[in-house]
Amino acid sequence: MTPHEVESQGSEIDTMAAVLHGQEIPAYDRPWLKALDAGLGWLVEIPAALLVIADIIVLLCGVISRFIIQRPLIWSDELASLLFLWLAMIGSVVAFRRAEHMRMTSLVSKLGPQKRALLELDNMPPKTFAHVNTFKTDAGKLVERWRAENVEYDFCTRDWTGENLAFELKSHPPLRTLGSFRDGWFYLQDPSTLLAPALLGAQPGETILDLCAAPGGKTTFLAQQMNNEGKIVAHDSFADRLKLIRENCTRLGVTCAAATATFNFQLATFDRILVDAPCSNTGVMRRRVDLRWLIQPPEIERMRATQLVLLNQAATILKPVGVLVYSTCSLEPEENSEVVKEFLRAHAGFKLETERQLLPFADKVDGAYVARLVKA
Repeated sequence: MTPHEVESQGSEIDTMAAVLHGQEIPAYDRPWLKALDAGLGWLVEIPAALLVIADIIVLLCGVISRFIIQRPLIWSDELASLLFLWLAMIGSVVAFRRAEHMRMTSLVSKLGPQKRALLELDNMPPKTFAHVNTFKTDAGKLVERWRAENVEYDFCTRDWTGENLAFELKSHPPLRTLGSFRDGWFYLQDPSTLLAPALLGAQPGETILDLCAAPGGKTTFLAQQMNNEGKIVAHDSFADRLKLIRENCTRLGVTCAAATATFNFQLATFDRILVDAPCSNTGVMRRRVDLRWLIQPPEIERMRATQLVLLNQAATILKPVGVLVYSTCSLEPEENSEVVKEFLRAHAGFKLETERQLLPFADKVDGAYVARLVKA
């Protein structure tokens, strides 16, 4: 399997595609959604045995009514049938919700007593973050323009972002209507996604590969670090995603990056490579609510195999004195530290320089894992 056959599933793609094409970021805190979730949560608490007993009672009453006393009891046969079906449907919902809960509990069981904090956080609406585009402006001018556009914001400082780079957007008009967005003064991106470029440490004049690059958030931030000097190859496999990369580069004023779906690089081509691998997305589940029903343990094993393929291929095109950064938005050790350990066992010429796991409930950002590998 080559990198251009791999489909990344990050939430950043969905967000940027929506905003760039005139749609707003989905809101998961609407009252009807909360009421529905609360109702389904109440159903889960109904003991399964009670539903089974109720179904048996309704069934027995139907048998007695039709074949023994040959007249309706308290209800008609039709009403009894409807009640039986209704109870069966409730039982199916309860079973589904319990299976979902057990599946997610299994996925986060490695976090021990912290898993409840994670699950509670995943049920909360995600925050919107942005970082300033230094090609177009600076933090002072950006916040001044935001005030004029009725954008409420707060500074967001982490040890890997520094000050006056990242912001939390607390409330705002539709982003597509903001002149500051159209003019490329900022980019929507959770602070966790800035950790990988920070550890990569791209320098002006270098040749960089951003593997699985769409929608281009890390590519454009790397260009900022390099001051548009050097070359960034932003690789992804699908035409619509390449279009997103190019749109973002154009809007933000990035001139040193080229998007491509072709993977035919020569050996020892790149000074630094960022492998932002497709993963289970368990660190961004509050942004990907569909994962509650989709993700299953076999999927993690499939992702793990893909991640190792990407790392192995990246290793062959890295220069002798180069840096390879591996990142995911997963919380699963099987996709993170265990992948890195397996890679190192097969590549004695590399060593792990540093690694870090960001946890949503501890770091107040999306979950992410980043490892910096260097050639020994």
